[in-house]
Amino acid sequence: MELTDAFPPFGLRIEAGPLVLRPITDEVLPELIGVALAGVHDPESMPFTSPWTDAPADQLPFNYVQYHWGLRSNWSRDRWSLEFAVEHEGRIVGCQGFVTHNYLVTRSGETGSWLGHGFHGRGIGTAMRQAICAFVFDHLDADEICSAAFTDNPASNAVSRKVGYRPNGVVRQTRRHGEWQASQRWLLTRDTFVRGEPITVSGAEEFRRFVGLS
Repeated sequence: MELTDAFPPFGLRIEAGPLVLRPITDEVLPELIGVALAGVHDPESMPFTSPWTDAPADQLPFNYVQYHWGLRSNWSRDRWSLEFAVEHEGRIVGCQGFVTHNYLVTRSGETGSWLGHGFHGRGIGTAMRQAICAFVFDHLDADEICSAAFTDNPASNAVSRKVGYRPNGVVRQTRRHGEWQASQRWLLTRDTFVRGEPITVSGAEEFRRFVGLS
C-alpha cells in the first residue's frame, strides 16, 4: 500500500503552465517554512484573520507543521481542507487552499492562499487561484466558490476581480489582538470564472471517491 491509498489528497497534483499545485507532505513542509520565514507581507500589515505570520521566527516552524498535521488528523467528509504547495518554474513560492463544510450538500467552499513576498507582482497569485478554481469546478462539481480579503489588501482583492469573483458583502473581522478590519466577501460562479492556463490533474478520481463524490 502507498500513503496515497490511505490518504488520497496526497495523490492530487494540478499542473497549469509553469505552475504546479502539489500536496503538502512532510517532505514539502520545510521548503514552505523557509518561504514563510523569508517574509509573506509587509510587517506593518496583516492580511490574515489568524495572524500566524506574527509568530517569532523560532516558533513559526512548529506552529506551521502543527497546523498542517491538524488538518490531516481532523479530516472528514463533512469538513475538509485541501492545501497545496505552489511550485512556480520548479521553485516553491507559497500555498493555495480550498476549505469546505458539508460539501456534498452545498457544492461550495472558500479559497485561501499566501505567496512569498519576493514573488508578489508577477501574476503568480492570479494563476494559482485560477488553477484551484478550475480544479474545483471541473473535477469536484462545485456550483460556487467564495473568497474574502480585508479591504486594505488591494492585491488580493484585485486577484478576485481578475478571476471573475463578484462582490458579495462586507463584514467586520478581527485579525491582530483587539483590532478589526472590514473584510470584502467575494463569490465566483462558472458563468463569471475567468480561466487561465489549462490544467492537467492527477489523482482526481481517487479523491472524488474519498470525499463521496463518486
